[in-house]
Amino acid sequence: MTSHRIDATPDTVADVFVAERTPVLRVEPGDTVTARTLSAAGYTERLSEPGAEAPTLIPSRRGHCLVGPIAVAGARPGQVLAVHFDELVPDDWGYTGSGGVDSPVTRALGLTDPADRGPLLWDIDTAAGTAHNQLGLGVRTAPFLGVVGLPPEPTGEHSTIPPRPVGGGNVDCRELVAGATLFLPVTVPDALLSVGDGHAAQGDGEVSGTAVECGMTTTMTLSLVDTAPVSGIHADTPAGRITFGFDADLNVATTTALDAMVDWIAGDHDITRAEALAMASVAVSMRVTQVANRTWGVHALLPHDAILR
Repeated sequence: MTSHRIDATPDTVADVFVAERTPVLRVEPGDTVTARTLSAAGYTERLSEPGAEAPTLIPSRRGHCLVGPIAVAGARPGQVLAVHFDELVPDDWGYTGSGGVDSPVTRALGLTDPADRGPLLWDIDTAAGTAHNQLGLGVRTAPFLGVVGLPPEPTGEHSTIPPRPVGGGNVDCRELVAGATLFLPVTVPDALLSVGDGHAAQGDGEVSGTAVECGMTTTMTLSLVDTAPVSGIHADTPAGRITFGFDADLNVATTTALDAMVDWIAGDHDITRAEALAMASVAVSMRVTQVANRTWGVHALLPHDAILR
């Protein structure tokens, strides 16, 4: 097992998923990678004041500023890439945008006018586990990466904005903190993982469209799994087991996440799917992962101690 380090530079970042790009790093299964990523926008300097801009590493800003792709030698479709988050350390500053753009959420709340923008600038204290903004308000931090994904297809450039049931990407699940493992079915040879979009803190839903956006230093161990307990993207986190659904229709996203969780419960306890659905009704929480990307994200969360034996 080897440890690697990769930093965000013009040569190691991209703002799309693309399988045809030469990998910026090649690792063996079981290796550990420490990746230093910038914020989603790729800012190279702290924002000076609310609403200000700063230089970015990728001028085009078509999507998130991601480090990758990272090739995992021998990974092939049919296997699952296990991304275990050993440590996530945010930078000491971040920002949150709100309002001033036209989206279904801001339209419904009457906050589309640019004058309604409510950007927050944060000072992040990693030792204390807190972040405070210019309003004098603070939150507890729980760092994670918003984007962890693989190219959905072997050819073409694919946006980093929507989460996908194939390849993952902009999942934005606040439970993927240190100690969590995200399982991504391999879509292309060598997996070609890209990561970024650090969040120091976020609520379920990411309702303004942004979290406490920040640079992040992430240490992760990359492994390959030949068989998984359920199909599709899923996770084992400190909060519990998680299955996901992504779709423009909230009902479809919800039932996709629930369907996989019912399978997981049924398989674990050797019960029927109908019995597993009944257990899910009393033990599983359905949560809206994010509303920010015009593709609903829903996750089903089964706490580790929720079903007793």
